[in-house]
Amino acid sequence: MKTREAPPLAPDCLPSDQAPAPARLSPQTSSMDKNTDPELMPPPSNGGDPPLISPDPMSGSAVSQELEEADPASLSIPLETEFGTPSKLSPRIEDQELSENMSLPAEETNRPELRSGEAMECVSEEPAPEDEESITWNYSFSQLPRFLSGSWSEFSTQPENFLKGCKWAPDGSCILTNSADNILRIYNLPSELYKEGEQLEYAEMAPVLRMVEGDTIYDYCWYSLMSSAQPDTSYVASSSRENPIHIWDAFTGELRASFRAYNHLDELTAAHSLCFSPDGSQLFCGFNRTVRVFSTTRPGRDCEVRATFAKKQGQSGIISCIAFSPAQPLYACGSYSRSLGLYAWDDGSPLSLLGGHQGGITHLCFHPDGNRFFSGARKDAELLCWDLRQPGYPLWSLRREVTTNQRIYFDLDPTGQFLVSGNTSGAVSVWDISVTGHEGKPEPVLNFLPQNECTNGVSLHPSLPLLATASGQRVFPEPTESGDEGEQEMDIPLLSMRHIHPEYQLQLWWCGGSQDTSIPDCHQGEKGQGGTEGGGGEFI
Repeated sequence: MKTREAPPLAPDCLPSDQAPAPARLSPQTSSMDKNTDPELMPPPSNGGDPPLISPDPMSGSAVSQELEEADPASLSIPLETEFGTPSKLSPRIEDQELSENMSLPAEETNRPELRSGEAMECVSEEPAPEDEESITWNYSFSQLPRFLSGSWSEFSTQPENFLKGCKWAPDGSCILTNSADNILRIYNLPSELYKEGEQLEYAEMAPVLRMVEGDTIYDYCWYSLMSSAQPDTSYVASSSRENPIHIWDAFTGELRASFRAYNHLDELTAAHSLCFSPDGSQLFCGFNRTVRVFSTTRPGRDCEVRATFAKKQGQSGIISCIAFSPAQPLYACGSYSRSLGLYAWDDGSPLSLLGGHQGGITHLCFHPDGNRFFSGARKDAELLCWDLRQPGYPLWSLRREVTTNQRIYFDLDPTGQFLVSGNTSGAVSVWDISVTGHEGKPEPVLNFLPQNECTNGVSLHPSLPLLATASGQRVFPEPTESGDEGEQEMDIPLLSMRHIHPEYQLQLWWCGGSQDTSIPDCHQGEKGQGGTEGGGGEFI
């Protein structure tokens, strides 16, 4: 075990006399573990799949000439100074920030005590050997993904504690989950991934951090520039009913800052969606017919208000999701009024208003090329693909099963080749969007069933072929005859849940083909702890 003296610099921040050497799969270590282990040894694949070649990024003009002339804001300063915190690992909140959090409900401040060693930090202090190559991994869905690990005991202590999605950290060091008990949990990668040789059994994963909200969580997201090598960038934002927007420290689980929005009656109002700008300088929050923009350098109530609906024109309804284009200075907003809006990043001026869904929009995702984006809605069986160069109508649509109002996530792999979505039926659907079928749209390449419960969350690791899935949904008692309960004398209907067997769990799946040593990557996955016993999916 190494003694940690000071947080090391990120690979791109090393002094000139300490330039990092090419590393094998030596991931950035997790934000919660002090131990360092050997290089990551991936599970052996069942077949020798060739490396997947990512499609060439599509080039094209922006939605309008205005987009070509506009430039996104310059990169912001690190969160070390943005949130007014010193550079040590567990800084205290400044007095003025504490005043922002004094009015939080009591249940928010009474977070469960963590066991010793539960909130640990780990950053490798030694560069990888100089004679080794940089390795990244490609996703391959030519065969059934291999189940690695998961967490289910954590969600079985309370009834109906189903998950509500999962999201990998931008650097891949850990994964964040949301559940019905209003607790955000952070898990590290299974430690078995770092052991040499084939690992036949993985221990069940356990959360290293728990962050308790006071009420139903509407949305949550990672800081866009998060890196576990720089603790001052390891933050999570969350929004819950009748509470301000909270900023949590992903190293300690402490509440670090809050952003407050007030309505026309000067009453606190909660944000329904959250998204950090790509440069990390702003936090965009969705409200009813409004997007509020907070500066990450100044927590509090000061914000820019951008109306999406005015004079009976524009995008009405609650802004339920926000996503930024990785190549154009614009962002997209989805609304529960079934509409999509495109807006300029700098001033929020509307660029386009789109429609085509049968239900309220619940999730948006941009393609890495920045020209296409995807949208999904509740009680809507279609995933729509939109092209910014022809935004008037969908490019094509894909079929999935969404029969409830629950937010069913979908995700793209880093190359933009595969689109993965959950389904209410529990199935996970995968499309290769780099290839179009005879109908001019991608054909599904894989459908498998992780469990017999709704798969509401899917998230693809940014550098390793790891698919994370989250399952669960609200269930209701089924009407039964009283005789079924052993009461023959009373012929009245009863409600029973004895035939319902929920499966609320987080699962990790290995979807790897082969290594690709031609792509250098300084974030090759991060070290963690936790991991399961058995499990697996099935083709459908």
